[in-house]
Amino acid sequence: MLKLYDTTLRDGTQAEDINFSVEDKVRIAQKLDELGIHYIEGGWPGSNPRDIQFFKAIKSVRLNFSKIVAFGSTRKAGNKVHNDPNIKALLQADTPAITIFGKTWDMHVKEALRISLEENLELISDSVRYLKKNADEVFYDAEHFFDGYKAKPDYAIKTLRAAQDAKADCIVLCDTNGGTLPHEIVQIIKDVRRHIKTPLGIHSHNDSETAVANSIIAVKEGISHVQGTINGFGERCGNANLCSIIPNLKLKMGIDCISSEQMKKLRETARFIYELANLTHNKHQPYVGDSAFAHKGGIHVSAVMKRPDTYEHIKPELVGNHQRVLVSDLSGRSNIIYKAEEFGIDINSKDPVVQKILAALKELEHQGFQYEGAEGSFELLMQKALKSRKRYFRLLGFRVIDEKKKEDELPHSEATIKLEVDGKVEHTASEGNGPVNALDNALRKALEKFYPNLKEVRLIDFKVRVISAGKGTAASVRVLVESGDGKEKWGTVGVSENVIEASWQALVDSLEYKLYREESRSRSKKARPE
Repeated sequence: MLKLYDTTLRDGTQAEDINFSVEDKVRIAQKLDELGIHYIEGGWPGSNPRDIQFFKAIKSVRLNFSKIVAFGSTRKAGNKVHNDPNIKALLQADTPAITIFGKTWDMHVKEALRISLEENLELISDSVRYLKKNADEVFYDAEHFFDGYKAKPDYAIKTLRAAQDAKADCIVLCDTNGGTLPHEIVQIIKDVRRHIKTPLGIHSHNDSETAVANSIIAVKEGISHVQGTINGFGERCGNANLCSIIPNLKLKMGIDCISSEQMKKLRETARFIYELANLTHNKHQPYVGDSAFAHKGGIHVSAVMKRPDTYEHIKPELVGNHQRVLVSDLSGRSNIIYKAEEFGIDINSKDPVVQKILAALKELEHQGFQYEGAEGSFELLMQKALKSRKRYFRLLGFRVIDEKKKEDELPHSEATIKLEVDGKVEHTASEGNGPVNALDNALRKALEKFYPNLKEVRLIDFKVRVISAGKGTAASVRVLVESGDGKEKWGTVGVSENVIEASWQALVDSLEYKLYREESRSRSKKARPE
């Protein structure tokens, strides 16, 4: 049976901008266990205190499916294997499986280790044999295997034989530099299999954008152990992305590496790990990204409404994703009808309001509005066209002051706002760490008296983009706001030559969308038969 081996907690943390705490690593391990990953590489216990803490902490966590793996290197030249600090640290981690790496490329042996080729074989053999006597499973990562094979194939095979003779449970062929292409993988694995009978694994880096392809083609050639990371996190250009490998294996090749129920958690797992890494989700990521099943062109939308498989290679629900239809100036009637159904709005395709919405959409996008990431604003736009949009308050005016008193002090921001709700005037002020934050705080302060549920709304993301080049500081800007209330998230947009005004538009839409959704839910509950 094919085994999945995740190295997000070790190789993945070597990526630029990624730094997981011990608690993060424990939570990720639990998530990977839910996904059905067979082996989770927890880190290198001989390299840093954090990984030592992780191996201690994970012992008190019940995992139903996954085995934790400690990672390290062969003994150092000149050390007795039983006294080698790295080997001792691996055993002290007390994990069900251990992975060690060793040198395959003769250049590394001579230039990095500065030992003889024969002594390197002894390092591999001694380390694997000793660990195998003291651990249930021992995997050997043949570092730089493919480059080593290309440089000196006979010696590269000898290093694998050293691990095989020492009874390694699996020998993993590593494309550490990520420069090997799929056709080379095929040729080299075919030759390796003529010499090595131990089960083989694959560990690919993505420097040539072929890590997933190399992993898939390796399985086709009989590899039974696949290493990778969630979201492809890893050093330089990253590692083989398990979020692509898993559905490719299961859905395209019919290999039951995880269950169908577990695979439905794939997108959830990918997003969870992005969040803990504090990184923006890659919306264009295959299978699990927001745009993986998003359709924009009117012809595409018309087709997927009739048959989703016209433009979708799998059912998105299989990986926990869903179909999305985007609205833009490329949109046709089909896009509008689809979005109306999604929002629970009953519109006939022949209704003149559809054309009215399309015309408004094209004009607004010409001005710089963009609704692909602002579906909250688009739903309010539809409600306005249907003459059913409710205004929850009326602005009577606002003023924003940004004052800097000293060169070495931060500016002070304050916003004053006056608005009317059901005939009652509210006039209030608030401070913030910037003019937009101050305005947001003042608006909420004024409205929460009338609409207490606005206290649930949190600003998740705030983006500003210049959309009219060549005008310098007089250019128009588009402000995109993402908000959430703990139950759902929504995007809103504003456009103006004044960044405060653009921000105001997006902030108002954000709060009005929350109130509109709450009112819609309330109406639905009342209309529901007892």
